[in-house]
Amino acid sequence: MSAPLLSIEGVTKKYGAIVALDGVKLDVGAGEFFALLGPSGCGKTTLMRSIAGFETPDSGAVRLRGEDLAGVPPHRRPVNMMFQSYALFPHLDVFENVAFGLRRKGEKEGAIRARVSELLEMTQLAPFGARRINELSGGQRQRVALARALAPKPALLLLDEPLGALDRKLREETQFQLKEIQRKTRTSFVIVTHDQDEALALADRVAVMRGGRVEQIASPIDIYERPATRFVAGFVGETNFVEGVIARDDGLAFATTFGRLPRAQCALPEGARATLSIRPERIEVAREGQGIAGRVEDYVFRGEYTLLRVRVAPDVVLRVGAYDGRFAIGDDVKLTIAPEAGVLFAAAA
Repeated sequence: MSAPLLSIEGVTKKYGAIVALDGVKLDVGAGEFFALLGPSGCGKTTLMRSIAGFETPDSGAVRLRGEDLAGVPPHRRPVNMMFQSYALFPHLDVFENVAFGLRRKGEKEGAIRARVSELLEMTQLAPFGARRINELSGGQRQRVALARALAPKPALLLLDEPLGALDRKLREETQFQLKEIQRKTRTSFVIVTHDQDEALALADRVAVMRGGRVEQIASPIDIYERPATRFVAGFVGETNFVEGVIARDDGLAFATTFGRLPRAQCALPEGARATLSIRPERIEVAREGQGIAGRVEDYVFRGEYTLLRVRVAPDVVLRVGAYDGRFAIGDDVKLTIAPEAGVLFAAAA
């Protein structure tokens, strides 16, 4: 493998008694779209600011192309940032907003016009070059901010909650545009977000953070299908947590209060207490047949599927994704969980 573009090597940052970053380690490859995902206060923004040079780590190193960035001020780092607020200049038109960084660098006028025109074309803003910022929609302003951040050709672009100000439909449309622009420019992007859908949709790899530490780094599919910790399973997507015990008599199974669930494999010993994380869409539901008996207590229609709340035991209600048929409160149903579905976690000591 080629050397990473960005290396975070055991970075720690404290604010008094608060540990914002606790020995964080991760790499970002050249041309990679990387996401820092986590709840508020997990350290992702502090890490982004440490990469940009706005914060100084107490220990550890931030390296870009192998160079330690310690002591290098933000304006001398080949790193640019797109802020959540966009921070556009209302007194300048679209063209001059995008050209701003190039003019500050002293680029020649011909080079400026060529680069800005290229980016306006790429971001579908070519017809709007002469417009003022207050004449643009939210999505257009977002693309102006992106074009301005990309104009100086940074080695790394940091995006701070870039789609947070957009409505859901526009946010989804912009995700495709953002991925296309990233592929065309081949610039490494690091996006900071608390929105799991945004991280999974955009990134090649995701780092899930909690309490100043990285819980897991993996592809979006692996983060979702094979979470490394209970926190990751619960934070990314919807899931059910089912408590039980590992049983190996009469075949490997997970024994719960509502029955034995056959398991394809498990590294935990017999008798070990464990938690099964099972996604709603991994539970099959039918009106009759074999399976776990349950009764629908409530449901939420979500367009492509209906999310059911099914009670299977006095103390257990499972969320189940129903894609076929209509269900009503009080319906008796049968649930099936495949032996390979879900992930088992050892119970906390």
